[in-house]
Amino acid sequence: MSSAPSAAMPATLIPDTASTRQYIGAWSVLSVLQYFAAEAAVIGAWAGPRHYDLRTGYISDLGALNCGIFDGRAVCSPLNWLMNASFVVQGLGMLLGALLLSSGLLCVAARADLRVQPRRRPWLAAVWVRILTGTAGAGTVIVGLVPQDAGSGWHIVGAVMYFLAGAAALLVLGILWLRKSNFAWFILVCGAVSLAALVTGGLTGMDIPEPGTLERLMGYPVTLGMATAGLVIARQVHRHRKMMRARAALS
Repeated sequence: MSSAPSAAMPATLIPDTASTRQYIGAWSVLSVLQYFAAEAAVIGAWAGPRHYDLRTGYISDLGALNCGIFDGRAVCSPLNWLMNASFVVQGLGMLLGALLLSSGLLCVAARADLRVQPRRRPWLAAVWVRILTGTAGAGTVIVGLVPQDAGSGWHIVGAVMYFLAGAAALLVLGILWLRKSNFAWFILVCGAVSLAALVTGGLTGMDIPEPGTLERLMGYPVTLGMATAGLVIARQVHRHRKMMRARAALS
């Protein structure tokens, strides 16, 4: 008499944590930090009647094409092209990262000692991180290609895509990396701060004393959180590639 069939063990996958593809993807995401250098340079060249104030000035004012009054604010940004180019480069970095970084790699925070079960909840969560990151990146590209005074509502659409999808991606990634990376909580906090600021901006219509501060609480955490994720992955991939080279040299 034959015994009852045993339950099939779920298939596991060894994530690729050392390929050039993953390394390029990690550095692409990490490249979003260029935004802060570009913003500082553009603020330094500001030519408005008053000094640009981070607390009251909107980020999009820095990319405005024309000098004059926009929505009740006097704007004049001679380096608008640099700010808009930075938005586009930032978005492309996120899009490239979303395409190149595999779901398996994201599942395990690029740790070579962990395994993945495809199509399980962590795997699906990693897929959503990639989708949301790509959406946020596309939004930033739109922001750069369609400045606020270009006469199109797509600028606002792109900004909301970046803030909302970026915050959501960080929240999902932070939860996914709990117990896998020491930076999980920082990424999670970045997503929470950005989302809370976005909700506050929606409820108040940005009609507050310091709209620039609130907008930066929406955007800066997304940039910092994404860069942190890129750094974690880049370090892990570099370490694994170095170990593989050492083993190859000994063989």
